Amino acid sequence: MNISDILKLIGTLSPREQELIKASILNVSTNAMKLEKLVIEERRTHGIVCPHCGCIENISRNGHRPDGKQRYLCNNCGRSSVANTNSITSGTRKDLDTWNEFIRCMVSGLSVRKTADICKIHRNTAFIWRHKVLDAIQKVYKATELEGMVEADETFFPISYKGNHKISTFKMPRKPHKRGKCVKKRGLSKEQVCVPCAIDRSGHALSKIANLGRVSSKNLHLVYDNRIKKNATLCTDKMNSYVRFAHKNELTLVQLKTGRSKKGIYHIQHINSYHSELKGFLRPFKGVSTKYLNNYLLWHNWINLNGSSIQDKVNGLLRTSISVLADIKSHNLSNRPAIPIAT
Repeated sequence: MNISDILKLIGTLSPREQELIKASILNVSTNAMKLEKLVIEERRTHGIVCPHCGCIENISRNGHRPDGKQRYLCNNCGRSSVANTNSITSGTRKDLDTWNEFIRCMVSGLSVRKTADICKIHRNTAFIWRHKVLDAIQKVYKATELEGMVEADETFFPISYKGNHKISTFKMPRKPHKRGKCVKKRGLSKEQVCVPCAIDRSGHALSKIANLGRVSSKNLHLVYDNRIKKNATLCTDKMNSYVRFAHKNELTLVQLKTGRSKKGIYHIQHINSYHSELKGFLRPFKGVSTKYLNNYLLWHNWINLNGSSIQDKVNGLLRTSISVLADIKSHNLSNRPAIPIAT
């Protein structure tokens, strides 16, 4: 069927039905324009930037694509682009309403299947979009610094190799744990990933996979260096790793005795509460693959910090993720390391 056939079919419809089709087409076109306008607005606060090399202002117009989008040419790298090149919306062919609904589902912490049903997209698309957004936010989140009174402690998650088995080069490093037959080891082991977490009194939080098993001062440096401001006060438990870390980073260290969570104005109640909320956030996902865990940690931090209302969080997450210049390809998701240890 070609355009001529479609036009003939439309001609057989009643005037009312033809008006409905026209309104639907105009609405899709308008929403597509709204999304492009939002991308331009967020990505050009400091002028036109080449999404390939990052060059500013050395850009010229270069005609239009068949779909009407303005094309640009970078005079520095010689590559062509449109407004949303190398952004989370690149190649998605969905309008602003769909993206708004998707981000709202993320802020609500909904599963991939529920999100797909609400947004009328495939579940695989919902999964890919989720990590496109979180990958973009990771780039922004690297600038986050904690200050003032900072509480720190580690939490642990069992290693999950979900999402790796379809990769031809992947080999299980251990025997599979059969359902109902897994014998858990007591205490810490190399079967658990250590996630150091820190939070200041303003609610800003950091959390990232560091290593397997017990944490060392070297692991703490990999996660926290340049992320906690000098002269901050660090409140922790009695682990020796924090003594060496605090000394090297010029932090005032307050360590609480085993079994105690408070000493005057110093306490680790916020970080204990953070761990509880984090585990509660992850529980409905029924076991997050370790390769994606860092993104889920960031997702939790973003939801719990930004904005006082759901709409504020939706606007903040959408605008921030759209503004990031990043070549985020969906096919790269499955090729991530099974255990992304900090290096």
